[in-house]
Amino acid sequence: MASELYHTIEQIGREKGIDPETIIQAVEEAYAAASRKYYRSKEDFGARFDRDAGTFEVFAKHAVLEEDDLADPMTEIAVEDARKIKPDVEVGDVIETPKQLADAPLSRIAAQAAKQVIYQKVKEAEREIVWEEYHDRVGELITGQVKRFDRGDMLVDLGRTEGVIPRREQSRAEHYNQGERVRAILINVERLGKGPQLILSRASELLVKKLFEQEVPEIYDGTVTIVNVARDAGERSKVAVRSKDRDVDPVGACVGMKGSRVQAVIRELRGEKIDIVQYDEDHSQYVRYALNPAVINRVAIRDYENREMEVVVGEDQLSLAIGKKGQNVRLASKLTGFRLDIKGEAEKKAEIEAEMERMARASRELAALPGIGPSIASRLLDAGFRNIEEVSLASLEDLTSIDGIGETMAIGLHDSAEEVVEAMERGEDPLGLIAEEEERLRLLEEERAQVEAEAEAEARAQAEAEAVLGGGIEEDEDEEEDTETEGEEEAETPEAESVEGKTAETREAGDDPSDEAGESTADSEPDDTAAEAAETSENEDDGGTETSDDETDSTERKA
Repeated sequence: MASELYHTIEQIGREKGIDPETIIQAVEEAYAAASRKYYRSKEDFGARFDRDAGTFEVFAKHAVLEEDDLADPMTEIAVEDARKIKPDVEVGDVIETPKQLADAPLSRIAAQAAKQVIYQKVKEAEREIVWEEYHDRVGELITGQVKRFDRGDMLVDLGRTEGVIPRREQSRAEHYNQGERVRAILINVERLGKGPQLILSRASELLVKKLFEQEVPEIYDGTVTIVNVARDAGERSKVAVRSKDRDVDPVGACVGMKGSRVQAVIRELRGEKIDIVQYDEDHSQYVRYALNPAVINRVAIRDYENREMEVVVGEDQLSLAIGKKGQNVRLASKLTGFRLDIKGEAEKKAEIEAEMERMARASRELAALPGIGPSIASRLLDAGFRNIEEVSLASLEDLTSIDGIGETMAIGLHDSAEEVVEAMERGEDPLGLIAEEEERLRLLEEERAQVEAEAEAEARAQAEAEAVLGGGIEEDEDEEEDTETEGEEEAETPEAESVEGKTAETREAGDDPSDEAGESTADSEPDDTAAEAAETSENEDDGGTETSDDETDSTERKA
């Protein structure tokens, strides 16, 4: 029957997740260290635990040697003396000598030493278990809880151990509080003196890949494959996918119905934008997809070995293709593996014109050499020669390797080119190229001045037209004002005519208002102006006509 001590050791092992035999070995070593303190001896002590009795057997270990080879009698024993204890012992064996008084109680110092040894052994066993558990899980998605922050680093509680998310592996768009749940990628397990250290990351491209594997069943079962991921943590990610089944759309599978799948990933990444790109074996088409949402006009591979491409876009798409602070082209370059050179149509057109001009100038220079016709000059251009100096530096083998140029012609070409170069170094113009170039530049300057003059004249004419148009608008406004004034006058004229008509009708009927006016004037005082104003107002209300003082006097004289 197992002892109570053994049951206690088993319980500790279950709680710590450690094999009980490991704890027993730690206790045996601790008891041996305590015995060394107890006996105050330099002998090599050992201990053995009896599981049934719950006791320890303490012994001293001695190496069996020949008598002449003995150096330390505390740890070594002669073979003859060893055979008295154990008859079948041989040289090289280790003999255990039991110690008496092993059941005596340990002192306080010995017990403290035993405790330290047990604690150290258990911690080492725990660290070894953590190492065995996590060192094969690099690249997996691990869930933990934010424990605390230390100088910008985030410490995550993983249960048995702790992980750390360094500042460099954190996303700029994310902020966590203590106690929040966090999911991160295990990118490394470092074995340090204080135990294994788990390095986690929230900025790794692998995090986006693992999140899509959890949300998209087609990726989990292998129907859709994530080819590559380019990420600017906290800002934007580009994911290239392809399908092994023609009937499965890889982009649609990752987006999900109404964007449900990709939105789940975006929420986990705290709002980070995600572009899902379809992979294509054609590198040019793949680059077109990678630079979405910009519309690409042309894609050309400049250098396949050095992985360089030239991309031409419209002027209105140039900023969109480059992206904010070059983000779009940087992520597309990382996704495709090509160095992308984005150019607008105007820039590309200028480069083509400059190259054509350079080729034309090289053709004129080469054709100006004595004994060279247009056909030979064209062959030299096709062979890569761009000026006379390159011809003078070329070897005979380089010139004769060109189709149509023999050894004699090659020697003549080389000698002529050297003579021309020497003359040009002396400041001479043997072929008239300098004068021709000056004339060409003069014509270009005249053409540019003419274009500027035409543009200036056109601008002046447009300004005059705008001025004339503005004056016409002002005249129209004045005419409208005059028309409105005349209309008001015409509106007033019928009223006056109506008043005159009523006066005439009154006179014909014999009702001369002047009589009433005269009587009113006679009865009132001459200076009573207020009475006259009141009487005049009454006449207006009755529909009568107004009469002047002169008309009133005339009417009185007639009466």
